[in-house]
Parts: sequence; C-alpha cells; structure tokens
Amino acid sequence: MLLGEDSDQQPTLSIVLPTLNEEEGVAKCIEEIKQVIREHGILTEIVISDSSTDDTPEIAREMGAIVVTPEKLGYGYAYQYGFEHVRGRYVAMGDADTTYDFTELPDLLHPVLEGEADLVLGSRFEGEIAPSAMPPLHRYVGNPLLTRFLNSFYGAEVTDAHSGLRVFSRDALEQLELRSEGMEFASEMIMRAAERGLRIREEPITYRERRGEAKLNSFRDGWRHVKFMLVNAPGYLFTGPGLGLVTLGILVNLLVLFSVEADSMTPGVYYLLVGGVSLVLGHQLISLAVFSSLIDKPIRSPSDPVTRWITQNFRLEQGATLGLAMIVGTAAYFASVLTSGTVEQFQPSLLNPSIVAFSIFVLGAQTVFYALFFSMIGQNEV
Repeated sequence: MLLGEDSDQQPTLSIVLPTLNEEEGVAKCIEEIKQVIREHGILTEIVISDSSTDDTPEIAREMGAIVVTPEKLGYGYAYQYGFEHVRGRYVAMGDADTTYDFTELPDLLHPVLEGEADLVLGSRFEGEIAPSAMPPLHRYVGNPLLTRFLNSFYGAEVTDAHSGLRVFSRDALEQLELRSEGMEFASEMIMRAAERGLRIREEPITYRERRGEAKLNSFRDGWRHVKFMLVNAPGYLFTGPGLGLVTLGILVNLLVLFSVEADSMTPGVYYLLVGGVSLVLGHQLISLAVFSSLIDKPIRSPSDPVTRWITQNFRLEQGATLGLAMIVGTAAYFASVLTSGTVEQFQPSLLNPSIVAFSIFVLGAQTVFYALFFSMIGQNEV
C-alpha cells in the first residue's frame, strides 16, 4: 500500500516530512506510517523534502519513501516544495524527529475523509506532552501566547496553533495559497484557513521527546511568528491604534479649547501639544493601514468602516481638496492674527487656538501628499 515514485496508482494520502539531518528519527517515523498503512489499507505515498548532509535521504529511500531536494533551506519552503510533488487527494504533514506519533494519524484523517473538516490539527495541549518533550518556556509562555495572538487576530479558536502534525484536503491546500518559507509557515496555514472560512478542527495527540538536534531558535522564530501575524493584520497593527490616537487628539483639543481659561493656559498648552501629536500620529497610522492593504494584500485586510471606506471610495481629488481646504483655512487664520497686531501685544488667548490651527495645517499637508501617494499605488483613476 506504500506507493513509490514510479507507481501508476493514485494515492489516497500523501504524507510530507521535511528533513534536515534527521537520520536518528526518520526511520521510526516512516515505520509508524507503514504500520498505519497496513492496519487501515490506505494507498499512501511518503514524500521526504530533504536538505540533509547526513544519511537521512538514503534511509528514507531504503524504506520506500520518495525523496525530493528543495532548492533552498527553510521550514516553510521545504513543505511547499514537498507539496508540489504530492499526488494524493488528502495530505498530511509532520516532523521527522519522532516528536509526533504517526500511529495517531487516522484520528486526524477521519474528519477530513468524512467531509467534517477541511483542516485538522493535532493538539498537543489537548492531548499528552511527555515531561521533557517541550521546554517550559515554549509550553507555558511561547506557544500559549502565540496561539492567543493568532486567535485574537484571526478568530481561529484553536488550542495549539503551532502543532506540526496536520491533515487537510488537497482542495484546501490549493485554497490556502501558502507563501511563507520560514517557521511562520505554521501560523500562515491557520491564518489563511480562518480568513477563507475553512473548517478547522483539532484532535488530541501525543507529543514525545525528539531524536537528534533541535533546529528551533526560541526567540528568533517566536518573533518571526509575531511579526508575520502583525504585518498581515494591519487593522490591528495600524488602524486600531490610529483611530484611538485620532479620537484622543480630538477630545483633548476640544476640552482645552472650551474648558481651560486663558489665564491658566500653561497646562492647556501641554495638553494641546499631546492632542496635536496624537492627531498627526493617528493620521499617519490610518494612512499606513490603507497603504499596506494596497501595496501587499494582507491575509486579513482592515475591516473597520474608516479604512474600508477610504480604500473603496477615496480619490485624489477628494484628498487634495480636503487637505488644501485645511491648509488654506489655517493659513487664513494665521494671516488674520499677524495683521491684527495681537501678536506684538502677546494675547494669551491666541496661543491655544494657534496650536490647534498649526496641527490642522500639518494634517492638511499630510492629506494632500498621502492622497497623491494613494493615487500612485491604488487602482483608482486620478
């Protein structure tokens, strides 16, 4: 039931294992897969996506696996290269370091075969983790936090976002359009599945101690996951903070202008500076959310009404008109102050509104130039 590279039969299941010097564990993994094949009678092919310098590929070939060699290194790239060579209707993936028990694979395959799920994850936290299999930093801090981030940003509602044992349909794989070449590949798969509305399910699995040298760098790879989640969710990275800062700036300016007496203007000046900086920075962040959505389509585009309206309806003429109106209005205000003679008399009552006017002037200038840039990168006609 284990099909070779030259077999004319169509496999039901393709299992992809990325390997980088896994000669200590690859044989055990393949043997467990063979046990599943014998017990369940599933036509299967094993694709080893190998970048090893040890005997891993030779061991795998001798045991009947198909070995392919990626053109470059990278956890995600190894999987993508392996996926290009699969022929099965269903695909499974897992590490070849013995941490996953492949005899549990049928529990993950069954929901996909029955059409109950498009992607099934093996959950280590819902199952059993051997005492020394996962470092405490990963078990109690790294994995839970990264999973919580992913659930918050993408609504995946999973318990173990970085489990490497997974099963999915070939159709689901094509819908995912995976691109990541590093360790963030694990996050991308769930992020895209959640965003595209695929049915995700988890099954408890056993996580064992690995054989061979670990390849994971806790802080570097953890940061890559966080960065990947953030840059693909500009609504959380830019829009949310931007709207918060704009709201803060407006409220501070209004409270100072209408509540603070002219003879107690010192705290008012500081508040207005905070309000002005908040407005300018918030304006910049919202603009970055719009630009990021147009330059490189993120997995989760901003869904707030403000960003959505801008990306769908905004035109150069609108931005230029709005920005120029702000510039002309504030310039007229400053001109009236300069020609009235009150500057020489240093009227304290003019300081607060002048700070607000200056903030509006800066926002107007930004709006004009951002509108020009928007027209360059967007699909809207000038």
